[in-house]
Amino acid sequence: MIGPYVLPDDVFDALAAGAGGRPAVLLLLRARRSRNLLLLRRALDGPCGRAVEPAADLLAGVERVAPGAARSVIDGPAFGTWAARTLRDCPGHHRGGCAGRDLAALAVLAAVRAARPARVTVPVREGRLRLPGLGTVTGLGETPEALVLVEAPAGAEGVPGTSAGSCRVRVLTAAGERVLPRDPSRPGHGWQPVAVLDARHRGLTLRLPLETAAPELPALETASAGPAAWQDLLRQAWELLVDNHPRRAEELAAGLNGIVPLPAPARGVASATSRHAFGTVLTSWPADPERLALTLLHEFQHSKLSALTDLVTLYEPGGRPRLYAPWRPDPRPPGGLLQGIYAHLGDLAFWQERSGSRHGPAQADAAWRLAQTRAHVERGLTEAASHVRLTALGTRFLERLARTVRDVDRDGTGAGGGSGGERLARAVARVQAGDEAVWRLRWAAADDAATERLAALWRAGRPAGPLPAEDVRAATGAVAGPGPEFGRWAARQRGAERARPAREAADAVLAAPDRAQGWAELAAAAAEEDRPGADVLRTRTELVRDLCVRLTARQPATPPGTTPPGPPDSLALAAWPADPAVGPDPSGGGPAADAAMPPGTAPPGPPGSLALAAWPAGPAVGPDPSGGGPAADAAMPPGTASPGPPDPLALAAWLAGTAVGTDRSGAGPAADEEEAVQGAPQARGAHPARGPGRVGRGEPPEADPAPGPPSGDGLAVPAESGSAQAPMEPARSPGPDPAADEGPVAPAPPGPGEGPTAGAEPGGGGAPGQKTGVSMSQNARSPLAKTSATG
Repeated sequence: MIGPYVLPDDVFDALAAGAGGRPAVLLLLRARRSRNLLLLRRALDGPCGRAVEPAADLLAGVERVAPGAARSVIDGPAFGTWAARTLRDCPGHHRGGCAGRDLAALAVLAAVRAARPARVTVPVREGRLRLPGLGTVTGLGETPEALVLVEAPAGAEGVPGTSAGSCRVRVLTAAGERVLPRDPSRPGHGWQPVAVLDARHRGLTLRLPLETAAPELPALETASAGPAAWQDLLRQAWELLVDNHPRRAEELAAGLNGIVPLPAPARGVASATSRHAFGTVLTSWPADPERLALTLLHEFQHSKLSALTDLVTLYEPGGRPRLYAPWRPDPRPPGGLLQGIYAHLGDLAFWQERSGSRHGPAQADAAWRLAQTRAHVERGLTEAASHVRLTALGTRFLERLARTVRDVDRDGTGAGGGSGGERLARAVARVQAGDEAVWRLRWAAADDAATERLAALWRAGRPAGPLPAEDVRAATGAVAGPGPEFGRWAARQRGAERARPAREAADAVLAAPDRAQGWAELAAAAAEEDRPGADVLRTRTELVRDLCVRLTARQPATPPGTTPPGPPDSLALAAWPADPAVGPDPSGGGPAADAAMPPGTAPPGPPGSLALAAWPAGPAVGPDPSGGGPAADAAMPPGTASPGPPDPLALAAWLAGTAVGTDRSGAGPAADEEEAVQGAPQARGAHPARGPGRVGRGEPPEADPAPGPPSGDGLAVPAESGSAQAPMEPARSPGPDPAADEGPVAPAPPGPGEGPTAGAEPGGGGAPGQKTGVSMSQNARSPLAKTSATG
């Protein structure tokens, strides 16, 4: 029998604000447990049913006598990833046989915790028998499977508080027998136990297995940082969290269920979250308590949002498939963008507290990270509001989230306020503008035909018109950061009073148009000086760069008696498209004053072959740059000069629809700037965190949305994972960032099938159109009973 989970409005709003509290986490945990049980039901009813059935029988038997033991396994780090892999891989039976057989290893853990006698066959891979939550038996040779016997003393079965040490576990293979230590937490010959970390402070306890035995999750030997080192680090991190973030510490105590150690990257800290393993944090050795505390806060935000999107739909398929996220060097799918925004709320709370409790250089560093994290979240909100197809609940979710961001002290506690706070904000804005420009040069591609059309219009002195559609390439394989040159430049911004002058940066770009760092400096300088077209330089950098290269490489002939103009100003180019009646002065000096088409002239017709053939011989007659035929001198009014080499500032202003030139003396904007035409509305939208509280489209949802139908099972949940973070590096924010500042990044840690990386999911989770108040189905009967559970 199936019944719905109800997500109260106040719980939804609390989660959207970034926290939620212990009750919200417990609700998400119960819903995820129900989801896992439905996935188990699907596995039993599918082609892997025969492989799954023996272990499922054992789990059902454990549930009858010790429900808590069964729940601890179903809620644990390995169960969800096992179910996802089984349903995805089978009936293909890839990766070494049917994945359904691996449920037997989890059933052994349940039997040991319940002190229930059991006899089950468990797969052996590469000579290792992995028993999640218990440990790994090594040195088993080439045998494909082992028979595991759990022997418990009489009367111990299902007794609350029974110690796992009361059971005797034997492993039988063709080569012989292994008997595990009576206390499985102690190492033995050929036995590597899963250590359990325990931290207690002010009445709050955190118990986490250091999971190294789960076959569905990455595994790492803990020799370099053994259980004792992890235990000491977790104790210090837990004290920091309980003292400074008590409500979030309560959430962690209720929802965290394990740490999976990862190999350390070249620099920084690698961390990830599997969307199928609620409450499990994958992380490399953090080296200090502050980094571990930040990692736990950040990654648990991912788990909360993954579980929430089991219950509600925040966005719909469609929209742009690849989006800009300032904390990542690669394009993100809509679900990944939302995950990153939400996870950074944990970082925001962490750095806000640290900026107010530290002193000296440590306080300055925390204030920088607070300002940078806030700017990242605001930019992510703008991207989501502009390009993600949010549902009514998704809009409401981002509105509550934006309110949390606005409530953060804009100067940062202890950031100095006044001129110090303004200087900090300018430095962060420079880094972010430069980062986005470099990102676009790497991932965005300008269409050749559209760029050539714009080049022809520029040569003709005509307005640019609408910009061509964006095209962002997909990332493949491991993705490195923006490079060491950008990292050094970004680090220098923390101590810089202002950006390099835009005129100087534009000249440097003209000298080396393929140097990405030059474009980063130009985008930052144009934004700081509020130049026309600054937004185009930042958000369509690839288009301005390609136009510069194209116009420089192929200049039209200059008619006799005319003076070649200077290079066009990038800001004028950026401002160009907004007003079709005004084009750039081909000389680069100011508005064209409607010179593109003299009064009384007719638009040229189709090109004629004779005119085209005669064109090179007669400089007074040229082809219509739009391709429409002989220009008959209509493209350029008498007395005007054809445009000269492009200048990126003029190009940017021109593309933005503002007819404005640049003072080539370097003294600043030209005199014509005050008459510039206002540009079109920015395509990126407004910052919801800075606005009046609206995000996305549509009207606000009703206060009490009507319940929808119960959701189905086997939902794909978007996640932001398989990544690396460098919380102590200045150029990028902390969090799951696969680029530790500017350095290269190792591939995402392997996981079940595709690993903990989310990929691009088709929707925001939950049933389409589902509203707050109805969510994941739950079983009224024993969830392990062998009756079909359908939504």
